Amino acid sequence: MGVQLERQPVVVVGAGQAGLSMSWHLGRRGIDHVVLERERIGHEWRTARWDSFCLVTPNWQCQLPGFPYSGDDPDGFMVKDEIVRYIEAYAASFEPPVRAGVAVTGLTREPGVGPFLLQTSAGPLCADQVVVATGGYHHPVVPRLAERLPVGITQLHSSQYRNPGMLPHGDVLVVGTGQSGAQIAEDLHLAGRRVHLAVGRAPRVARFYRGRDVVAWLADLGYYDMPVTDHPLGVGVRANTNHYVTGRDGGRDIDLRAFAADGMRLYGRLEELRGERLCFADDLAANLDHADEVSESIKNTIDRYIAKQGIVAPAERRYTPVWRPDPDHPRVLDPCSAGITSVVWCIGYRADYGWIDLPVFNGRGYPTHHRGVTSEPGLHFLGLPWQHTWGSGRFSGVARDAEHLGRVIAGQFAARLDGGAPNSDRLVNALALGS
Repeated sequence: MGVQLERQPVVVVGAGQAGLSMSWHLGRRGIDHVVLERERIGHEWRTARWDSFCLVTPNWQCQLPGFPYSGDDPDGFMVKDEIVRYIEAYAASFEPPVRAGVAVTGLTREPGVGPFLLQTSAGPLCADQVVVATGGYHHPVVPRLAERLPVGITQLHSSQYRNPGMLPHGDVLVVGTGQSGAQIAEDLHLAGRRVHLAVGRAPRVARFYRGRDVVAWLADLGYYDMPVTDHPLGVGVRANTNHYVTGRDGGRDIDLRAFAADGMRLYGRLEELRGERLCFADDLAANLDHADEVSESIKNTIDRYIAKQGIVAPAERRYTPVWRPDPDHPRVLDPCSAGITSVVWCIGYRADYGWIDLPVFNGRGYPTHHRGVTSEPGLHFLGLPWQHTWGSGRFSGVARDAEHLGRVIAGQFAARLDGGAPNSDRLVNALALGS
């Protein structure tokens, strides 16, 4: 006779800030569940961030459900070790049912019949509802041209970079100017390394303006509460690159022009490798101008808000570019001749939901959902960028999304009780081990 499969009312996949927030809300509603985590709590913060990493949003925005930031530096920016301790303390505050070291490798269900079947490294189990809380950043992106760079050049993805000392002596090429690329370029530059930086279209934002952190102004303006459906770009905003800025040393702007004036070599977007020569697009000036325009437009919005509300705030002079590229700025670079001994790829990640065998994805492999609720009854997502608002997936907004899904999950269980639970035991029995 076969062994009956374990069955859980809810399985949460992932024990990062999203999965833990979901567990807190499920526990508050008395819903039995288990959280499966392939590594351990806080793993990504420990292993996929560089040594000087810190938050780019102030500590007061750390608002995990039932556990707001309570330290003595609300306007500061937690560094990596502090972030790990914050997440660990959060988990310890309510002891979620986390099973660490259990990887989920498959998720499916028999059409029209619950429950879900999850294949895991600890064996299969069933669940009436599933919350995928693994975020949207799964596999580091490295372009194919990396395979053709000279063998002697050390190559790392941003998730592998830790500090300047881990790289061989010589110049460093950093590719990409999102938050990671801009901050890693700064980290290397401050350490005295000569940096070559391929600049993309990422926007930037000022750290402080008119006496306050810009994040505080944007919070007052309601930007972190704006539903994605109200954004001018709609769901298209989910593909946007985050603004670069830093919380390092109490917070400051990242000004690539100032880096260039101080010796950093800037180029446009990396296009191709011809032989052993790197070729860059003729868009450096346009990309720098675009980043500045976005930053100044945010200041314009803040100015209008201050005037409309009658707020007394100190006046501030606007930004003046300190460096501009020459019209004949180099677009070709021989890494060996330039003394480049290492490359750090900072061009992001790609999502991978290949382990989910259910019809809930669009043509690009992105889950189709409304506030995390999919068309597959009982399957939900949590922690995605712009899942509902700008704060989704961050410490500032994931609690609201988890609370919403908690209501949805409770409602679906209530509906089953009111209308009679579907006959799902057939699938459980059919999947019994040894049957």
